[in-house]
Amino acid sequence: MANEKNPDQIVDLTTLNEDELPTTTALASEEASDPKQLTRGALIRRRFWRSNVSRVGVFGFGFIVILAIVGPYLTPWEFTDVDNSAFLKPPSADHWFGTTQGGRDVLALTVEGLRKSLLIGISVALIQTFLAAVIGSSAAYFGKVVDKVLLWIIDLLLVVPSFLIIAVISQRSQGANSSVLALIILLAAFGWMLSARVVRSMTLSVKNYEYVTAAKYMSVPSYVIVGKHIIPNVASYLIIDAALGFVAAVMSETVLSYFGFGVQSPDTSLGTLIAEGQSMATTFPWIFLAPALLLTLTLIFVNFIGDGLRDAIDPSSKSGGQV
Repeated sequence: MANEKNPDQIVDLTTLNEDELPTTTALASEEASDPKQLTRGALIRRRFWRSNVSRVGVFGFGFIVILAIVGPYLTPWEFTDVDNSAFLKPPSADHWFGTTQGGRDVLALTVEGLRKSLLIGISVALIQTFLAAVIGSSAAYFGKVVDKVLLWIIDLLLVVPSFLIIAVISQRSQGANSSVLALIILLAAFGWMLSARVVRSMTLSVKNYEYVTAAKYMSVPSYVIVGKHIIPNVASYLIIDAALGFVAAVMSETVLSYFGFGVQSPDTSLGTLIAEGQSMATTFPWIFLAPALLLTLTLIFVNFIGDGLRDAIDPSSKSGGQV
C-alpha cells in the first residue's frame, strides 16, 4: 500500500511537518520508562554525597566514633588511674594531653567522656525519634479520643519544667551506670513532644493516600498500616530530627553535667571535664581544651550531616548539587 512505511527507512526530521514531529511529552514518557532511572533513595544518596558539607560531616563524625572506640588503647592509663608523680603536668610523652589536679590522665578522661557523651546522644536521639514517630502518627491516624488524649499529654509535657525535673532525679541516681541510664531515659522522655506534633501534622495528609485507604478496606491491622505505610512516608523528617536530636541531647547532657546534675562521679563525660577545667582555662588550658575541642567538633560534624540530609531530601534545594 502507498501509505505503508519501511521500518528501516531513516526519517529526516527536517522534511516532516510540525504535526509529525515527536512531542516533548512523548520524549519525556520515553525517558521516564528508562529502567535505569534513579529511585528516590538513590537520588537522595547521590545528592547527599555530592555535597562537600555532607562528606566532611560523615568522615569527621566517623573519625570521632573511631577515636571513642580505639581511644582507650592509645594510652596505658585508665581514666580512673592516678599518677602520684604528675599533678597538673602539661602534655608530655607519658601523658599526651597532660594531667589534672588529681593526677588523672586527660587523654583517658577525654576519651571516656567522649564515649559517654556519644552513648547518651545516640541513645536519646533514637528513643525520642521512635516515640515521636509512633505517638505522632498514632494520634493523627486514629483521631477522635486518641488524638485528644495524646495531644493533651504532649501539651502537658511541654509546659513541665523538664530541666529541673531531670536535674533533681539524675542527682539522686546512685552509681555510674545508673546515672547515665537515668539521664538517657529522662532526656528522651522530655525531648519528643515537638517532633511528635510535626509527625502528627504530616500524618494527617499521608493517611488520606489511596494505598492507606485500600489497606483499611483490606482489613490490614492498624499497627501494620502505621508501621509500614505511614511512618516510612515521614521518614525523611525523622532522619533529620534524629540528627538534630543527637546534638540537643549532647548539649543538654553537657549543660547538666557542667552544673553537677548530669553524669555523676566516679564516671565522667565531656560536660564534667569542661566544668572541671573551665576555672583553670587560662593557667592550665590542656584540661579544658581537649574536651571542649572534641565536643565542638562532634556537634559541628553532626550538624553538617543534618544539613546534608535536609538538602538531599528537599527537592527544592540546590545545595545537594545537580543530578
